[in-house]
Amino acid sequence: MQLTILGVGSSAGTPAVGCRCATCVSTDVRNKRTRCSSMVTLDDGRVILIDTSPDLRQQALREHMCRVDAVLYTHTHADHLHGIDDLRAFCQINRCQIPLYSYPEAIAHIQDKFGYTLRDPIPQYWDLPVLAAHVVEAPFEVAGQWVTPVPVMHGKIRIYAYRIGNLVYMTDVSEIPESSYDLLQGVELLLIDCLRESPHPTHVSVSQSLALIERIGAKRNVLIHMTHELEYRALQARLPAHIEVGYDGMQLHI
Repeated sequence: MQLTILGVGSSAGTPAVGCRCATCVSTDVRNKRTRCSSMVTLDDGRVILIDTSPDLRQQALREHMCRVDAVLYTHTHADHLHGIDDLRAFCQINRCQIPLYSYPEAIAHIQDKFGYTLRDPIPQYWDLPVLAAHVVEAPFEVAGQWVTPVPVMHGKIRIYAYRIGNLVYMTDVSEIPESSYDLLQGVELLLIDCLRESPHPTHVSVSQSLALIERIGAKRNVLIHMTHELEYRALQARLPAHIEVGYDGMQLHI
């Protein structure tokens, strides 16, 4: 598998509107952060997308994306969901319905707010996204690959991280329930939330993220979902060799 990070930004993205801080005015492309999303490309070319950020069209053009075979939703906050309409292009190109997967409350939210995208039977015209929503609460198969949902807390709400083989993608986490650690054993590559330096009620801070990394014990770790308060070079210089600062377009081979 290959994981391509489409975006590592927080809900505001970087540069943040109206800001002139060192990160926002930086010329280092690794400080240019679109909203958080990633794609996993399997060895047969099929693509599993994790979240649909509002920047999905821009990300797809940058990465020359031509297909999406499934979408795993971590949760339904706007910065992770509201690019859902941009799935229309992939439905049109490949003349296929795209399945969506998440926990019950997330699927109910999508059905309520974006019900027009859930179309069955497949229509004659591809003027809108053609999607199918599936509730998952246990390991399930997507594009021939087993995926394990890992419940984590995002403030007061339970959302999903996802494990695909020995890869775990964990964004917008504030706490990992003890029962979920069993699902994280043997992880080799971990992508994990790292919002900012100071504590936040719904996200882990830098120090909290590093503590979770040490407990999970993955060989390679990549920080994602960062605000403009974290400058790429300054943060990377502080980290041990097994922890990297993620950036838009970063490719990770599993």
